[in-house]
Amino acid sequence: MATLPNQLYRLPLPAGTLVDTTADGPWHEPLLWYADEPARPGDWARLRAVGRPLGLLPVLMDRGRRDEGPQDWELRPADTSYPGDHDAEEVLIESWEAYADDELEEAAEWPGPAPVPAASTLETPDELAAGIADMITGTSRLALVPARRSADIPAAIGWSGPLNHENDVARLCAVLRSWEDRFDIRVVELGFDTLKVSVGRPPTTEAEARALAAEHFAFCPDNIDGPPPHALRDYAAKHLLGQEVWTFWWD
Repeated sequence: MATLPNQLYRLPLPAGTLVDTTADGPWHEPLLWYADEPARPGDWARLRAVGRPLGLLPVLMDRGRRDEGPQDWELRPADTSYPGDHDAEEVLIESWEAYADDELEEAAEWPGPAPVPAASTLETPDELAAGIADMITGTSRLALVPARRSADIPAAIGWSGPLNHENDVARLCAVLRSWEDRFDIRVVELGFDTLKVSVGRPPTTEAEARALAAEHFAFCPDNIDGPPPHALRDYAAKHLLGQEVWTFWWD
């Protein structure tokens, strides 16, 4: 993957670890800085202000029930391409055609990309992300990642959370880039197999939410609760309409 010059050595960071551990052995440079202590309210905004000018972006790392951090997640940067090399809609269509007929109650042809909602939150996308990060800190710890944009963070570290669904997380980051452009999302938290994003421009109508639900299904089929067949209209109403946080989980 094409990467930014690594500036992690240049910052006087709080106590933490420069993580270079991957599934294939030590990487040639740190993939991220990872805090020793759980994040506190305000840490996200402070770290972003320091890191952003150097091409470093914050993200929370959820240790989950296993109490494991990114050094335990079998990161795979060697197997990760560049998000800009992929077309978001092509990625979604490929997944839709592979899963929709078997798993959706109302399976049909790919409906096309969801429209951009007319309204947005009063906060900027980064202010919203910082506020949400402050609300979900808990036992999560902050990390700094060399990345051009928030949507690229999973690819920048070779995150393997969706490995059973997608071998190259950069393809999913291409979708995250599209959502960043259309819905003002920011990657707020990564876990072993979970992803949480803030949403600065959530759908405000049932039609917008229903169209977006198709994209969510193609992005992460495991995210639709319960055994198939799944009803996207229920998912849209419960998880997308007016929601400023989207959460994804891969089996």
